[in-house]
Amino acid sequence: MDAVKETINNALEALHITSASQGSPTKEPTEEQLNELKAKYSKAGQEQVFAFYDKLSTAEKAGLYEQLRNFDPKYINEITERALHPAKAESEESKLEPLPENATSSVLDSKQDDLDKWYNSGLELIAENKVAVVLMAGGQGTRLGSSAPKGCFDIGLPSQKSLFQLQGERIKKAELLAAKKHSKQSVTIPWYVMTSGPTRGPTAKFFEENNFFGLKKENVVIFEQGVLPCISNEGKILLESKSKVAVAPDGNGGLYQALIQSGVVGDMGKRGIKHIHAYCVDNCLVKVADPVFIGFSASKNVDIATKVVRKRNAKESVGLILQKNGKPDVVEYSEIASEDAEAKDSKNADLLKFRAANIVNHYYSYGFLESIPEWAKKLPHHVARKKIPFVNTETGETVKPEKPNGIKLEQFVFDCFPFLTLEKFACMEVKREDEFSPLKNARGTGEDDPDTSKQDIMTQGKKWVQAAGATVVSEDQTSGIEVSPLISYGGEGLDFLKNRTLKAPAVIKSEE
Repeated sequence: MDAVKETINNALEALHITSASQGSPTKEPTEEQLNELKAKYSKAGQEQVFAFYDKLSTAEKAGLYEQLRNFDPKYINEITERALHPAKAESEESKLEPLPENATSSVLDSKQDDLDKWYNSGLELIAENKVAVVLMAGGQGTRLGSSAPKGCFDIGLPSQKSLFQLQGERIKKAELLAAKKHSKQSVTIPWYVMTSGPTRGPTAKFFEENNFFGLKKENVVIFEQGVLPCISNEGKILLESKSKVAVAPDGNGGLYQALIQSGVVGDMGKRGIKHIHAYCVDNCLVKVADPVFIGFSASKNVDIATKVVRKRNAKESVGLILQKNGKPDVVEYSEIASEDAEAKDSKNADLLKFRAANIVNHYYSYGFLESIPEWAKKLPHHVARKKIPFVNTETGETVKPEKPNGIKLEQFVFDCFPFLTLEKFACMEVKREDEFSPLKNARGTGEDDPDTSKQDIMTQGKKWVQAAGATVVSEDQTSGIEVSPLISYGGEGLDFLKNRTLKAPAVIKSEE
């Protein structure tokens, strides 16, 4: 059978057609190339990856060679060792404090003058084509019962808009608002969409089928995060099949390497981008390229700023943004002592001392992203223990383990925060009901699911139209109004509804 396969592959190769669905090369390496790579893996004690090499077809040999060539086994060993045996911090105890007041602001108690000033300066930077958006969209909707990328998911709005469409239209509206205010013919906010291997193709197809949601095709750049091999509990690189290494995405912290390697940072430089907003796809309320946030961050002249929401209570399972040993950092809920979690603010006993809940919604200066190569190797890797199907390199059998048999290595996007001084970091608290409603669970869970996402958008729209002077009537109290992002970015521009009565549920998609 293998001989037949090889004959076919050789024939295809002669015609310059690749038989591998991934478009992998069908030309196997020369003996010299192969021996060089084998030596590298043997030196690192990882020669088992070549266990079945001699029995593979030409296409399979080429594919495996290409995959292995892209990893440095010595580096894989080093990061595995560091992740499994992290160096002990020298100080016995971490000193946790909230961020200094001059580095924080809250829309809950900021002066309207400040909010207006930030909004106007953010809009001006957008009008000057200096603002870009980076979307982390590597996840599939597996928990939602869908194998499609999460951004394609329809949460059940009357308009049936997907998460990608809501976000794309918010970018479009921010461009239009900036162009109108500054009398520009057109304004561009480039949208860089980071996918994972499995979501790249379907994401690109979905964007094309939906005409890039009204944005120009050349301003939407889809790129892919990296992968790392899965490692056995004994520290060996695992094979998924005889011709393929088992790999997993390198976590949302893989964003930084991917921004450099895919040429995104270079593209931003050519375009003159100075301010970048980065966020996760699953937040249906995200204010993409928020002028207030851009203006605030630029006014502070920081390298990173982050949006947070107020922690609901001491027990809520959220990471907290704070200062740890004098550096900006995120401390996971599982890592904070209960006395710290429950401590009250010295100036206001109604508030928790540590209340800045991380929602993965960040601002970056272009200069900071340009410096990624200087610090990327310092970013730690974290261990996720998993059940990883693999091929036994001695018997050739495929094993489906019943308990965790290995680790996946991942990086977190916030692990670079401590590389900054407090002067270069800022934090803006926003209202949860206005800006944060993540989609994480299957319908019917009652928390962070499609129904709560839909409800939060409909409730927000109802609030906006009522503030504009409309009356909303409905038979059901929970019915709301969906306002198209193309009509209003954040509640503005709805004066045409004044003194009108709307029957909920309804969609406002034009001024008619």
